[in-house]
Amino acid sequence: MPPPMESSTKGKPGSQGQNSGQVTMEHVLLALGETAEERELRIGSLFNFFDASNDGYLDYLEIESGLRALQIPAEYKYARDLLQVCDANSDGRVDYHEFKRYMDDKELELYCIFQAIDVEHSGCILPEELWDALVAVGIKIDDEELARFMEHVDKDNNGIITFEEWRDFLFLYPHEATIENIYQYWEKVCHVDIGEQAVIPEGISKGVLASKYLIAGAVAGASSRTATAPLDRLKVVLQVQAARAHIVPAIKQIWKDGRFGGFFRGNGINVVKVAPESAIKFYTYEMLKKFIVDEKGGTKADIGTSGRLFAGGVAGAVAQTAVYPMDLVKTRLQTYACEGGRVPKLGTLAKDIWVQEGPRAFYRGLFPSLLGIIPYAGIDLAAYETLKDMSRTYILHDNEPGPLVQLGCGTMSGALGATCVYPLQVVRTRMQAQRSTATAGYERMSDVFWRTIKHEGFLGLYKGLIPSLLKVMPAASITYLVYEMMKKNLSLD
Repeated sequence: MPPPMESSTKGKPGSQGQNSGQVTMEHVLLALGETAEERELRIGSLFNFFDASNDGYLDYLEIESGLRALQIPAEYKYARDLLQVCDANSDGRVDYHEFKRYMDDKELELYCIFQAIDVEHSGCILPEELWDALVAVGIKIDDEELARFMEHVDKDNNGIITFEEWRDFLFLYPHEATIENIYQYWEKVCHVDIGEQAVIPEGISKGVLASKYLIAGAVAGASSRTATAPLDRLKVVLQVQAARAHIVPAIKQIWKDGRFGGFFRGNGINVVKVAPESAIKFYTYEMLKKFIVDEKGGTKADIGTSGRLFAGGVAGAVAQTAVYPMDLVKTRLQTYACEGGRVPKLGTLAKDIWVQEGPRAFYRGLFPSLLGIIPYAGIDLAAYETLKDMSRTYILHDNEPGPLVQLGCGTMSGALGATCVYPLQVVRTRMQAQRSTATAGYERMSDVFWRTIKHEGFLGLYKGLIPSLLKVMPAASITYLVYEMMKKNLSLD
């Protein structure tokens, strides 16, 4: 069966010199080289393609099935959005007249933006015109990506985009067809691989509105960290206890030291480091991707799982090293023994560390922290892919998992990865909390391991694991929900 969006004749470059006055359907027909009857036949054929039940109406499942057949990813919810925008009378289904009204409006809209990009009024979009249009709205792409964009839309590979090709690419996109939205749609539909997002998500990779994505991520991260701050404080307190650790007495001690606010001690600096850590991680990741491409050849879209694992691990290590002093100060603040309930100010605490212990003290425990990054990412990625495949086979019956299923898989895989490398986290926290000038302190990472096992047993390396795991689900859920809300508020959907 031929693609249902093809019209009977090819649009002709040079056929649309009109750029003034009211845009009408006559302009669209001329640009497509169609008659009104041919267009009616094309739209009817497309409607029938979606109408699998042949009852004259399209419901959500039929639209979703049709989009899947056209290889438009279901996870981007275009089926629901397309149903909503077509369903003029809000009865939950779309008849032919509603569908045709949508097609009329969409093709007029696409014609207007096509004309705006076609500054030479040649009846086609040239690569340099597309590049200029993207740059004009702050989207900077390289020659390689521009070529991929052109190749995807330019079906006959003649180096230009006709209006028919432009329409075929975008006529089922239910949102406003701005150049920013069109570019994001192309990124999602053409080269985003959800399956490898366990390391670093694709989608902000080319600097497209990167600051907005980083803002959304920072707000989401800050929200989830604040909401789970009591569990984080409890985890750290349990990790540094040399005696047998019990959750209830630790909670009582935190309450005694600072009442309700005691559970949020150190959260401020924990939130502050979200934005710089994310920014450093993502931009380092992009630089490493470029390096891998230069070494291996190919494109940034196909560096493979091992490439992403390497780039994501190194980017995480660079970001963690950059913000590590803040992490150490947070741990010192959370484990500080209060006198009369008084907690030192951050500046005073940081100054004391610098003066009394020296600048190297800000990096105590860095090595075990970095040592856990690659194993964690590898276990997380392997478990995520396994869980996603299992859900596709046994729960969804060969359907693609949606965002909530992916969230569940990511949460469980993250919990498994964190559990496997948790001893390294305990070692790091104990090294962070201990002053360098302590007489009976730990000398190095191996010393922490052996002394912990000798005096507290193997389970001593898992102190605080329960509150750490209890954090995982709410933290992931809050991050996901806030991130989605921020994307809508920042027009990134």
